[in-house]
Amino acid sequence: MFDWHPRNLYARLIPDPAALEDFLARVVTFEWHSQHDAGRPFAETSAELAALYPEHVQLIAEYGPRFGETIPGPIPGSIEIVEALDDAGVPLFAITNFSAEFWAPFRVENAAIFDRFRDILVSGEERMVKPDPEIFDLAMRRFGMGAGEALFIDDRADNVAAGEDAGLIGHIFRDAPTLRADLVARGLLKD
Repeated sequence: MFDWHPRNLYARLIPDPAALEDFLARVVTFEWHSQHDAGRPFAETSAELAALYPEHVQLIAEYGPRFGETIPGPIPGSIEIVEALDDAGVPLFAITNFSAEFWAPFRVENAAIFDRFRDILVSGEERMVKPDPEIFDLAMRRFGMGAGEALFIDDRADNVAAGEDAGLIGHIFRDAPTLRADLVARGLLKD
């Protein structure tokens, strides 16, 4: 539903394009960030990273308190789809790879949309991330769903494949119009 990338924050802090690319490739990487999604606190991960890259201590320290700036906003059309599904009475649940400590303020800022979900499983709280099969097993138990009873939408093919292996019906998100057409074809939304 939301766009995310560390570049959204660090492009404001590192004006030189080559230095920005180097920083994102070597220092604040997706692999480093994924530790937060798996439940590690920012205080631990940032201290470890700062010890490896002391020349970037201040930039690394900015990540936690300014995490919201890594998320520029919703993907066009996605909020409207969630609203339409909820308005149509379709039960909504979510599985998100998200740091537990970063989730709380983000959830509050976007309460209007997240309040439409009956339950949201946050990877950082559970200490397991997509595409780990265990997170899908937990979600299906917690949400009370059996195989073939839920459509799982994700923008990563590996997550969708893992969800399908767990018994979910998969849809790889490309854009809102394509998703809306699929939801109409499945009878979940009206044209």
